Amino acid sequence: MLSVEEALGAILAHARVTPTESLQLDRGCGRVPAAFRFTAAVDVPPFDNSSMDGFAVRAADAPGELRVVGESSAGAAADVAVAEGTAVRIMTGAPMPRGADAVVPLEAVSERDGVVSVPVAPSGAYLRHAGEDTRRGDVVELAAAPLTPAAIAVLASLGIGAVEARRRPRVAILSTGDELRAPGEPLGAGQIHDANSFSLAAAVAEAGGEAVVLPRAVDDPGVIARVLLGALSEVDLVVASGGVSVGRHDHVRTVIEANGSVDFWRIRVQPGKPLAFGTVRDRPVIGLPGNPVSALVTFEIFVRPLIRAMLGLRGHGRAVIRVVSGSRIGKDRERRAYLRVVARARGDGGYVAESAGGQGSHQLRPLAAANALVIVPEGEEAAEEGRSYDALLTGELA
Repeated sequence: MLSVEEALGAILAHARVTPTESLQLDRGCGRVPAAFRFTAAVDVPPFDNSSMDGFAVRAADAPGELRVVGESSAGAAADVAVAEGTAVRIMTGAPMPRGADAVVPLEAVSERDGVVSVPVAPSGAYLRHAGEDTRRGDVVELAAAPLTPAAIAVLASLGIGAVEARRRPRVAILSTGDELRAPGEPLGAGQIHDANSFSLAAAVAEAGGEAVVLPRAVDDPGVIARVLLGALSEVDLVVASGGVSVGRHDHVRTVIEANGSVDFWRIRVQPGKPLAFGTVRDRPVIGLPGNPVSALVTFEIFVRPLIRAMLGLRGHGRAVIRVVSGSRIGKDRERRAYLRVVARARGDGGYVAESAGGQGSHQLRPLAAANALVIVPEGEEAAEEGRSYDALLTGELA
């Protein structure tokens, strides 16, 4: 069996970065730009302006009573100047009039009969200078990550209306098993609802990919091959669930091998020891375990980093924190475990983690309740109470 690092290295070796496409900025949130460096073509802000509603004044004239000689509003040129003994009414974001070097907020003044009484106004008060955020010609470097609302705001402020972004990797989801029925359908004897098609499609979207859910396949190698091969020309990656162990009805691994090659199929990880990886017609194919918890946890460890690599990103994109286990949680001594926990902040600035519930690979509710996966190395029998471990944050801290 391979270690997690060996398996992940083999998988990432097959990552091919997707081509780019041009996107209008209003469609860019969550997308990965082809480049993260941009050159500013304008100053931001492009002119001196007020940060408050109030009056533009000369600092040398304050405090005092000043005659109001005009107004400067946002979106219009300031066609009035401030001279000695005068003030100009100004709105937030409006250009500073010539001669003014400070703004006095509206709530700090009193006005009567065209005269405003102002307190002391230091030079530069409530004034935003041209280029204070970014100067024309500056190189603006964004984080190597999907575009956030703040990053979108930066690009918009630079006057950039469209970006070249990586196309979302198209990921085929193939759920296999005679026992599977769609949610909403009645169940017969020995049947269960198909959770994997829906959960893995959601996981693909969360990782930045585009899920293509294939028709469910019964445990027949011919059917599995037909569905899998029929999707290859339209996708960048195939993720199958079920049929990768050693049972008489486990055919996914043999289908991969018969139509391509299998790099490996067992990993020292809990949950999810049976996991097949190979290529068919030059497309990577990952066969995840059929148990829903195992499928989602192994997706997190192996598939999510692959999708991100196809987008030109590194790692899993999750925060890792150090937690103290609040209780003993058993595991398989021979395998690295990813235990489902609820992590909470402590008063001393650290974090404590408690089991989210049962750790069985069929127990979905504890996985849904968890916000982190505590990582316990090979060679240990449990996450021991009071000991510290790394934890992969998969949700919001409690």
